[in-house]
Amino acid sequence: MSRTTPPAHPAPGARHEPPGPVAVDDLLAGLPAPRQVSADQVASATAGGPCLVVLDDDPTGTQTVADIPVLTTWRVDDLRWALRQPANAFFVLTNTRSLSSVDAAARNREVAGALAEAAAAEGVSYVLASRSDSTLRGHYPLETDVLAEEEARHGRPVDGVVISPAYLQAGRLTVGSVHWMRTPAGMIPVASSEFAEDATFGYRNSDLRAWVAEKTAGRVPAAQVLAITLADLRTGGPEHVAELLGTLRGGRPAVVDAVDDTDLRVLALALVRAEAAGTRLVYRVGPSFVRARSGQAEQPPLTPERLRGIGDPERAGRHGLVAVGSHVGLTTRQLAGLRELGGIAEFELDVPTLLDPAARAGHIAELARAAAAAMADTDVVLRTSRTLVTGDDPDASLSIARAVSSALVAAVAATVRDTRPAWVVAKGGITSSDIATDSLGIRRAIARGTLLPGIVSLWEPVAGPFTGTPYVVFAGNVGDDDSLARVVTTLRSR
Repeated sequence: MSRTTPPAHPAPGARHEPPGPVAVDDLLAGLPAPRQVSADQVASATAGGPCLVVLDDDPTGTQTVADIPVLTTWRVDDLRWALRQPANAFFVLTNTRSLSSVDAAARNREVAGALAEAAAAEGVSYVLASRSDSTLRGHYPLETDVLAEEEARHGRPVDGVVISPAYLQAGRLTVGSVHWMRTPAGMIPVASSEFAEDATFGYRNSDLRAWVAEKTAGRVPAAQVLAITLADLRTGGPEHVAELLGTLRGGRPAVVDAVDDTDLRVLALALVRAEAAGTRLVYRVGPSFVRARSGQAEQPPLTPERLRGIGDPERAGRHGLVAVGSHVGLTTRQLAGLRELGGIAEFELDVPTLLDPAARAGHIAELARAAAAAMADTDVVLRTSRTLVTGDDPDASLSIARAVSSALVAAVAATVRDTRPAWVVAKGGITSSDIATDSLGIRRAIARGTLLPGIVSLWEPVAGPFTGTPYVVFAGNVGDDDSLARVVTTLRSR
């Protein structure tokens, strides 16, 4: 049920939550008309400029782009490979949303240091985006703080942090600095969603200014956060927004409205102008920003014909594997839709058993053998049990999540070792990251596009034992109840 009243104990800088649900037309009524800015204009403005390097805290940030390199490691040689690719952007999968704050900070430092070395060796410049969840879960402000420190250490002190969590394709919009999400009942402020109750990254504010104050524990009061509104973007345009960005000093945050792709393209042009004038920025963003800043237009989902051109279908198996680690209610409903589609054999990893050291290994091995045998004749779903087990505090909950995820990774690795799949779908952010790196050994890939409009990314691995095997990154919090079934239907037609 949506929460439409303020929290009982407001966080520092908290504001009254707006009501919800509301119809999207009512939410957007009276706004200025979008400013017409094309993807080609952004591509032209960014051509030859700094490369956009996206540190993604789980793999799902690729779901709005096409033909963009993806790294799951940050070795200097891999980063140099990505910097040499024709695209003006690439992703580095850090998977920090699954880590403790201490480990997340260390990983950001590792990536930033290796990237500085790689860029110096290639003689190129770059700008940093910390890509995180469009429902505001993740290590903020930790990650942008660390990246700002690393930039300063390399002689590039950061003036501001641009926060743009919008994910337009999934209905995550920012209006008047308030972040909203689409639901079947209408638009609700994001703090009223199930995602705001996250055991590790929960929050109480939908107004991004108040959210910044909450997450920084009052270090940055809401009144000190720069708000870039739809009026600024649509009426003022890139020059005006660039002037606003140019006022940022000392790492001051700026939160940005977005309802339409053109809003983010205006922002992208403004960023180019501000940075060319000497303003140094780090971005904390959702998936839609990456497409806009990369100068890419929305592309239709991949067709079965296009899928047949990926990899070598003759080398692949006849059936695919769906691995499910996400526990959100939407994923559970999508699993039910896949069952209705049929043609699957389903195997469950029981979470309480996985947390029992004496029973864990045997349980994993038994299910992997059964799943591998079944995949010779049918598509297979390998999933964790649907009951979410949490700890007494956020770090304990993360530890449990990692233990469960590592068990799923081990089961998938054992399954595909015995029977090569025709394709792999990984459901859930942590799940997608761990299976890519630990089960399939993917180090370098190209995000080829999406299987549904604006969501669900398909990677083509370009190195490692599963080179060419279509790998589908499916976030736990996107799509509708039949989306998983639709994705599997498309993959079966390959």
